Amino acid sequence: MFPEYRDLITQLKTSDRHFVQLFDQHNELDQRIKNIESHVEHATHEEVEVLKKEKLLLKDQMYAILRKWQAAAT
Repeated sequence: MFPEYRDLITQLKTSDRHFVQLFDQHNELDQRIKNIESHVEHATHEEVEVLKKEKLLLKDQMYAILRKWQAAAT
């Protein structure tokens, strides 16, 4: 996710608690979705769609933070 921001992500994971929370929640949702899709966990199609939307929202929030930091650095 966001390979062009790899260094900034590493920096934010050590300095921005809010970013870390978003990052961790995104990863947890990603793993849960993978578990459901591989039939390790059970969920309805609707529940999976809700999880995917939550994951996308988190990704959008992280991207906004990354863009803000990038703009501030230039």
